Amino acid sequence: MGLVLSSSDVAEQQTLARTFVHSAMGAGGDNVSPQLAWSGVPEGTKSFALTMYDPDAPTGSGWWHWVVYDIPADCAGLPRGAGNPGGALPAGAKQGRTDFGSKEYGGAAPPPGHGPHRYVFTLHALNVDKLDVPDDASAAYVGFMIHFARLGEARLTAQYER
Repeated sequence: MGLVLSSSDVAEQQTLARTFVHSAMGAGGDNVSPQLAWSGVPEGTKSFALTMYDPDAPTGSGWWHWVVYDIPADCAGLPRGAGNPGGALPAGAKQGRTDFGSKEYGGAAPPPGHGPHRYVFTLHALNVDKLDVPDDASAAYVGFMIHFARLGEARLTAQYER
């Protein structure tokens, strides 16, 4: 069956609730990270990384909304709000710098009238306990290191427009 990513808060190809939309850039949401769960972990998994990416952002390079890495291999999910300040990330897990410039969840915030944007949550099963990245690494740098340690991945894609 393979690695599966699921959520009680996000449904495949459905619109994100305003709870998970950013409060910045006039988007007016609550900016709470959604609950996520996974199963079907590949043999040899030593840690996980989770990313949230908008390939439709009008930047020429998309927009990184959330980066979590060094999630322990015995973890099977993240509760709602885990990516927010004071959230319940598993011990040892780290959040990377997003394109909002912070190390926390940044919800959907597409430009008004730009049409629907896709928000791709990707769980990466990794063959390393920890990623060797600087504390201030960009999301692209973390993604580069994920690429070389990946054993498997699972995606969940939501949409949002304003």
